[in-house]
Amino acid sequence: MRLSQAWIITSKDFSTFRKKSNILYATFGAPILLAIFLPAVIAFVEHRHTGSALRPVFDHILPVFTFFWIILAGASPATIASYTIVGEKIERSLESLLATPTTDSEILVGKGLAAFLPPLGAILAGAIIFMGLMDVVTRGILGHNIFPNGNALVVVFVLVPLAVLMSVEWNVIVSSRVSDVRIAQQIGMLLVLPFIGLYASGELGLIALGVVRNLLIIAGILVVVDAVLLVLARATFKRERILTKWR
Repeated sequence: MRLSQAWIITSKDFSTFRKKSNILYATFGAPILLAIFLPAVIAFVEHRHTGSALRPVFDHILPVFTFFWIILAGASPATIASYTIVGEKIERSLESLLATPTTDSEILVGKGLAAFLPPLGAILAGAIIFMGLMDVVTRGILGHNIFPNGNALVVVFVLVPLAVLMSVEWNVIVSSRVSDVRIAQQIGMLLVLPFIGLYASGELGLIALGVVRNLLIIAGILVVVDAVLLVLARATFKRERILTKWR
């Protein structure tokens, strides 16, 4: 496989994305809003209930709040991933790409990178803004900066990339079965349900999401799931199948 050929496809998709304002808003708008909204909620709570009693509350909810970035990582690539395959299928531009000497693996990697890198970059930037604002908001109660910490670093730099990769792979598989961008996005968004379940388990105290060891176990599970989905995505993304059956 020639990575240079894969990157040409990625660059082409990047240039297309820049012309699609809805894709840019969906990809970069949500992380920015989340980065501002969550600290704003904490600031509101702090304003309404001042005092040292908030310290144990913050110690509990802040690690759980960081899990929102994993939920977003599962949802954010759906827009790009569905468009880069289903959108091109509808516009009849995918067939011309398949007619080139580029291999199936090069096309899959190129389009996968195009769907992987923008959401990952947007989420990482949003998470950094979130941690900075959260430190400003909570420093008065806690007396120190809570971010960055081991929990947040594992979430942002390990779990988030794995969740984004899982979403991209899942959306490739979904895109092979549908011919409508909106339907592909809606089905692709179902991937967030397991992450929402983990978040709810953390809120209910069933799983300690503030414990690095538990997060690493979740990361190990995601690695296995990513490997399985990669095999399925590669089996699905065959040019003969695309040209004859992706209608």
